[in-house]
Amino acid sequence: MDTTTRGTIGSNGGRRRPAGPSGTRPAGRRDQRRPAAPAGRQALAGPPRALRLGPHHWFAERLLAVVSGRRPVHSLLGHTVGPAYQQLVNLAHAEPAPRERRSPVVRRCGRFIPGPGVIEAFARIATGDRVTAMAFRLEQGPDLRWRCAAVEIQGPRP
Repeated sequence: MDTTTRGTIGSNGGRRRPAGPSGTRPAGRRDQRRPAAPAGRQALAGPPRALRLGPHHWFAERLLAVVSGRRPVHSLLGHTVGPAYQQLVNLAHAEPAPRERRSPVVRRCGRFIPGPGVIEAFARIATGDRVTAMAFRLEQGPDLRWRCAAVEIQGPRP
């Protein structure tokens, strides 16, 4: 069989059409461009911003979402160790805060590294003009994953 032609059987009555130079383009197509990405899908630019800034930022966002009721407590089940999960359950099931028009947001997140594999972090949480402080401890396990070991909130509940 000749390698410069591709046999097709269909509406053209069994005639052979020459293939493109690479053999992969549809016959008759002359441009080298690839089809565009589907609408609405963009190329991923890497990990989310909170994760690029460090694990303490990622945990601050997730802990705030659980405490404010936007995410269920069990969403952090695999990311906690020791008494931290029970502390989250108690914080999430405490007296519900009055519903405000504004959602709480993490304004600032910082960390202190007392030793290898440990991060003691804080986050300032703002809801309108109210500010709440959240402190938490992260420990790195033998599998190199960070897990929350303790959580504490001071001030009005977000």
